[in-house]
Amino acid sequence: MTLTKTHFSSLKTTLTFVFFLFVYAVNFAQETDSNAGVLTFKEEEIDYGTIKQNADGERIFSFTNTGKSPIVISTVKTSCGCTVPSYSKEPILPGKTSEIKVRYATNRIGVFKKTITIVSNASEPNKIIRIKGEVLAPESATK
Repeated sequence: MTLTKTHFSSLKTTLTFVFFLFVYAVNFAQETDSNAGVLTFKEEEIDYGTIKQNADGERIFSFTNTGKSPIVISTVKTSCGCTVPSYSKEPILPGKTSEIKVRYATNRIGVFKKTITIVSNASEPNKIIRIKGEVLAPESATK
């Protein structure tokens, strides 16, 4: 099949339409609601430092809703089963604070870096916070 001027013109029109539709979709997707809630963390990364095996692995991320609308956290996901989050299912009203508790399994020896993804209706719907540290093996009893 050979392309005639009519086919070429039609193809050009279709491609132009698809291009502008794509540009519109990208711009629309990047717009944020200025009235949305905003998760503002006291710290976005917690460094456990060097800790002993089986030490307390719980740490707390505190945050405030600095936006104009309530925030509802739908889920909190971790990068590994060795990190377990807990959080309030209640809406966080503007100006109010809340927390996400994270428990790392300190029975695992070695350096760790883990991410925690908070999925919510906030202005940043997928917020990532981090933990890191090193778990040391217990000293040998036979020295």
